[in-house]
Amino acid sequence: MKARTCCIPLFGAALLAGLAVLTGCSPRNASLVAAQNKSATLSGDLPFHPLQGRVITSWIDRRDSTMSTLYGNDVAVQHARTNEPHNYPPGALLAAVTWKQQEDPRWFGARIPATAQSVEYVTVKSAPDGKTSYLYQLYTGTPLKETASAEGAVPSERASWLLSQRAAVMP
Repeated sequence: MKARTCCIPLFGAALLAGLAVLTGCSPRNASLVAAQNKSATLSGDLPFHPLQGRVITSWIDRRDSTMSTLYGNDVAVQHARTNEPHNYPPGALLAAVTWKQQEDPRWFGARIPATAQSVEYVTVKSAPDGKTSYLYQLYTGTPLKETASAEGAVPSERASWLLSQRAAVMP
C-alpha cells in the first residue's frame, strides 16, 4: 500500500498566515495604532477631574461646533438613572465638560474633541439649616480657571439646566 502525503497541515499554515496579514498582525500597521488625543486634555486648577467620574449623558451643539459630556460621581449617577431630575441628594457632584470639535484624522466624517472650552460643576450640599444648597462653578480658558461661581438654596439657571439632563440609556 502506498503512503499518501497530506496537505492539510500546509493548507492550515497558509490560512493562518493569510489571516495574520488581513487582521493587521504585521509590523507595517504599527503606525495605525490610535494615539492619545492630547489636544482634548483638561488642565488647570479644577476641584476634581471630571473624567474620573462616570458618564451621565452627552450632547452636541452643531451651531457652535462643540460637544459636551456630563459626568457625575456615584451619588449623581445613581440619582440620574433612577429618579426625577432636579432633586439630587446632598453629596451629588456633576461636571459638564465642553470641547470644540475637530475632524478625526482616522475616520472620515467623524468629529472628536479638540481643546476644552469649559468645565462646569454643580455640587449639591446640605445647608446648615438642613435644606439643600447648590454650588455652580464655571472654569474657562487655557489652562482652565474659575471664572464664575454662584451658590444658593435654588440652583442658578445654568445649574438648573444641567440638573435637568436625563441620563442616557446605555446597554
